[in-house]
Amino acid sequence: MDNKIPEKFLNEDGSLNTDSLLKSYNELEKKIGTMVSVPNSESDNATRERFNRAIGVPDDASQYPTDEMFNDESVRQKFREIGLTCNQVEQIYKIANEFLSPVLSELFDIKNETNAIAELKNFFGGDEKMKDALHAIETFGNKFLPHDAFDALCATPAGIQGVYKMMQSMEPVVETQKNENETLTDSDLRRMMQDPKYWRDSDPEYVRKIENGFKKLYS
Repeated sequence: MDNKIPEKFLNEDGSLNTDSLLKSYNELEKKIGTMVSVPNSESDNATRERFNRAIGVPDDASQYPTDEMFNDESVRQKFREIGLTCNQVEQIYKIANEFLSPVLSELFDIKNETNAIAELKNFFGGDEKMKDALHAIETFGNKFLPHDAFDALCATPAGIQGVYKMMQSMEPVVETQKNENETLTDSDLRRMMQDPKYWRDSDPEYVRKIENGFKKLYS
């Protein structure tokens, strides 16, 4: 090992220049003081905070960038706990949106479709009645409404319900057994309910005529 003293610490006569040595030592000490140690499992919180600050981890989770998909304070707090920088978080958002958005969109579509079916079942009074009503609505729409307008109206449960109410308002007056258009009495309607088309076959058109008759009579 070479123990020769560097020339910068020597005087012209070869003696040790203590002032230069002390100055160099102080500069080295300052430099060491600004160095940041990489924390390990045994590091204290102060060491971890110094390291996080040095690499650009924000002081508070609220300083992270936000994203519509992950707009959650608890998620940003997790980012802070594991020591992610703002740039790293932005990259996570980018990757997540690229790979997860299509999957989430499909899930939202499924959920919306499920909710829509449940709403329509509730409106029409059950699965079978809903199916019959939708079939009748389709027939009505194809007959009386422009194709584009009908598709637009049927894009939501509210629109489908609107078409159904429109269809009911255009229903002809229920015909009696004498085939005369007239306002039916309660007795007329109950007599029609004794027809097998109502109680046995549940004929959609026949049932709807009776229901409309009661609505016109009591609404």
